[in-house]
Amino acid sequence: MELIDILSPLRVAQNDTVTSKKRALELVSQLLGQDEVLTAQEVFESLVARERLGTTALGHGVALPHGRLKQSNVTLGAFVQLTNGIDFDAADRNPVDLLFAIVVPESCNEEHLKLLAQIAELFSDADMRKKLREARNADELYALLTQWKPQSQ
Repeated sequence: MELIDILSPLRVAQNDTVTSKKRALELVSQLLGQDEVLTAQEVFESLVARERLGTTALGHGVALPHGRLKQSNVTLGAFVQLTNGIDFDAADRNPVDLLFAIVVPESCNEEHLKLLAQIAELFSDADMRKKLREARNADELYALLTQWKPQSQ
């Protein structure tokens, strides 16, 4: 599965100003819940439940909130570039300004782990993080994310 399979232009947002981790999770939940498949509340509850287990901040200003949903049979992703970084309890203490959230069906264990690894690889690339931060609009962000290919391919 590639990022283009789970991401749509409607689920990419840029320069949204949020001031807390909770608000950031609400924002990505709204993006993920705008399809008829899921509600924003279901997504939010799943993301918060996972976040309670430990932060999903990866460091370098990046977070990868993710959750599993019983009532879903689709994997969806959303990306947000924030105007200002927020505290996301990152180990490196850097504020988070890039968030890629995913939700997967509860039964998708291997697919979920592969997606998380793929997105973590994308964000381990300092040049990619720089390009995402410098993107001028959501269309440019979408293009950067969906044209990126993992090293393993």
